[in-house]
Amino acid sequence: MQSFVFFMLNRIVACAIMSWKSIEGVKSMNTAAIYHRPDSEYAYLYDKDTMHIRLRTARADSKQVYLISGDPYLLDKEQWYQEKEPMKKIVSTDLYDYWFIEKKAKFKRLSYAFVIQSQVDIQAFYGDHGVFEVTDTYLKMPNNYFRMPYFHEVDRVKAQEWVSQTVWYQIFPERFANGDATNDPVDTLPWGSKNPDRQDFFGGDLQGVIDHLDYLEELGINGIYLCPIFEAHSNHKYDTIDYFKVDPAFGTDETLHELIDACHSRGMKVMLDAVFNHMGDTSPQWQDVLENGQQSKYADWFHVNEFPATYKIDDDFEEAHDLTYDVFAFTPHMPKLNTANPEVQDYLLSIATYWIETFDIDAWRLDVANEVDHHFWKKFRQACFAIKPDFYILGEIWHSSQSWLQGDEFDAVMNYAYTDAIMNYFVKRQIGLKKMVSDMANQLMLYRNQTNQMQLNVLDTHDTPRLLSETQGDKDLMRQVLAFTYIQPGVPCLYYGDEVGMTGEMDPDCRKCMVWDEEEQDGSLKGFVIDLISLRKTYASLLAKGTWEWQLVDEDTGLLTLKREWEGTSLIAQFNSGQEAQTVSKKGEILLNALTNQVDRELVIEPMGFVVAAYPILIEE
Repeated sequence: MQSFVFFMLNRIVACAIMSWKSIEGVKSMNTAAIYHRPDSEYAYLYDKDTMHIRLRTARADSKQVYLISGDPYLLDKEQWYQEKEPMKKIVSTDLYDYWFIEKKAKFKRLSYAFVIQSQVDIQAFYGDHGVFEVTDTYLKMPNNYFRMPYFHEVDRVKAQEWVSQTVWYQIFPERFANGDATNDPVDTLPWGSKNPDRQDFFGGDLQGVIDHLDYLEELGINGIYLCPIFEAHSNHKYDTIDYFKVDPAFGTDETLHELIDACHSRGMKVMLDAVFNHMGDTSPQWQDVLENGQQSKYADWFHVNEFPATYKIDDDFEEAHDLTYDVFAFTPHMPKLNTANPEVQDYLLSIATYWIETFDIDAWRLDVANEVDHHFWKKFRQACFAIKPDFYILGEIWHSSQSWLQGDEFDAVMNYAYTDAIMNYFVKRQIGLKKMVSDMANQLMLYRNQTNQMQLNVLDTHDTPRLLSETQGDKDLMRQVLAFTYIQPGVPCLYYGDEVGMTGEMDPDCRKCMVWDEEEQDGSLKGFVIDLISLRKTYASLLAKGTWEWQLVDEDTGLLTLKREWEGTSLIAQFNSGQEAQTVSKKGEILLNALTNQVDRELVIEPMGFVVAAYPILIEE
């Protein structure tokens, strides 16, 4: 026993000495910041033959990073550890630099590690066992390398090509257009007669959407995102009664068929919205629980902590307390579903597949998606994609979402965390320019490139104040923010009525009736949005797949220049977010600009102005 203890102590000491020696030569480097994780957003298949590899280092700590890679079974024979390829620094945050390289492998497998060169030309080897000096001893050790054991196509996160080509238009059906007065609810108010309260109905329906498809086509919209259309008690329909029934106030199954067929004939996709986190309290399942308590066959469909299911209410309709069951937020009228129950799973999966099989919808937007268990969402994806392989699943998640975006649950989320950075700088002025750039870069590095291509970029929705209200009525600032967002990775989504200058504070004010009287619409703003959508669709592949490079970020002047490039074509966009006019050189073909004037061969960009130009088309001398 003593000899074993002595042996183990020697091993520990030897390992400690080896570890000390391995980092002694690189102690001037911030090794604690170096990070890579295999089989993640740091190392993944981009297409069936191409692997993307990223490495994180401390900001401004490394002069260059190199990749050493080769077949794991040919390390000794080919001695590929003696060769290194430079990686490219693609983005920086306030804390880190990110390095990138694409790799192919003849035998569809790869071992790889990194050589990191510090600013003072000290080199470190970084692999699966950590940081070492760059010596043959460490380079020749097979287990020191990270691995992609095999390029499994079935495991690759795939981007639906049509998604990146889409500009979505979000419609709150009850407020878009009243196309059929015969299905109006009791006490329906005249269209646009007042700013909405929470319980108001104005008669909007699916026929109203059909009637205005020409309008949407004129805008350039090729994707319609409908807030819930299923039978429910409220005007917003997130308190579902019957998931298999179109709400009678919105129309019939035939009306929905007509709408989807008409959209598809125009090249428009249709995304329905559903909430599987909770039901409405007037649903038959919950009513059965209230009537029969623990003896209800639906008792385990919900999270009832104590029977009977009760609550107490304050004067404020939405503020409940002493609930004996789990709900969405603190809303007693939305009891939470137990999605771990196999019966609930079967029920919800039958809903998911019904609307795809029967109506040929193209996408699901999933409300409160982060409060439903991952186990269920994996089944949900399998069910949807078994019917329609190019389906699109979008989750409503407002925060970092890596665990939902691994290719086995959602394709994308509503990219609030990304667009918050844009709004917080340009509109709210809560952060500085460099902080915005850092926050955006950080969000991009959370996900694979193909995931970033499918993220839904929203500046306002039915859950937030409208963009024009956030800019305090400043339409020049609104144009600037829209243009900046539409050239980002991800797909843009326009909230109904923004294009004609509608305003609205937080819900329910942001859910006003669509303004259809052209005299009350801002035609100039609408024309700008049409041009912006046209640019987005023309350069959709570049804006989805292209590189993302800041050429200038000037905190003092507020001038920023972003370059997007793909397959030899570039877009360079310059924005003046400062207080003084800025003069920039003019190159390329100007595609979109505002508050910008040409002076000889230069451009003067006024505050809140911008210019987007295409390269390599150059101005003739």
